[in-house]
Amino acid sequence: MTKKTTIITFYTIVALICVGILALVNLVIVPSMRSKGQETEAFVKVRAEKEQSWFPIEKDLNATNQAGEKVKLSDLRGKVWVVAEFFAVCPHCAMRNGAELRTIYDEFKDDPDFQMVCISVDPSQDDVEKLAEYSEALSADVEDWWFLNAGDEKATHDYLENTLKFFGIRERSDPAEIEASGRFSHDLGLILVDRGFNVIGKWPLADARSEEGRKLDPDLYETLKEEMFSRIRTELDKEAIPVD
Repeated sequence: MTKKTTIITFYTIVALICVGILALVNLVIVPSMRSKGQETEAFVKVRAEKEQSWFPIEKDLNATNQAGEKVKLSDLRGKVWVVAEFFAVCPHCAMRNGAELRTIYDEFKDDPDFQMVCISVDPSQDDVEKLAEYSEALSADVEDWWFLNAGDEKATHDYLENTLKFFGIRERSDPAEIEASGRFSHDLGLILVDRGFNVIGKWPLADARSEEGRKLDPDLYETLKEEMFSRIRTELDKEAIPVD
């Protein structure tokens, strides 16, 4: 074998080895890393939604409930309450959060100091009639479970995102996506407010119960639900705060 042939053979082997290494990286290692990264990101998102620290609710919200009554969130001072976003035509609200909210309601509705609140992210569509229909479907009593329309859409979204600290609301533009999932993509987390008008926790039960959530952590849903129920009981056991 000549010197030239030896050199060509050597570099050919090196090139083949490099191609093999690149193929291995692209076919095995990179997808694995990408998959783990996606799972970690999703897992962190689900876990991060459960707030441990609290913050005071700095602004009030005026709204109309499903009975057509004018109410405001500050009317609930002295009570322990759970608040969620929804809109009446959202298929995910009914399928993913409706059952969750009903379970919480059934557990604590007999305590006069407990309240549920659902605030519409689509006030232009969710009139009193739609709110009443949704409330009736969940067998909610207006005395202890409000479905609220706060009027102006932009102001409502601003309040939900910047005062209550829900994740950002996104308006869908694709007609097919709107038909399948509704006009808005919104946070399904459940926020707990104490007697002093402070947000003291947030639990993403619907996300943890989803197929993706179960894959990431099969025990996460039960853990979060137990934590949330325990926190509600703890707050209800505290002495009521006098309301002026």
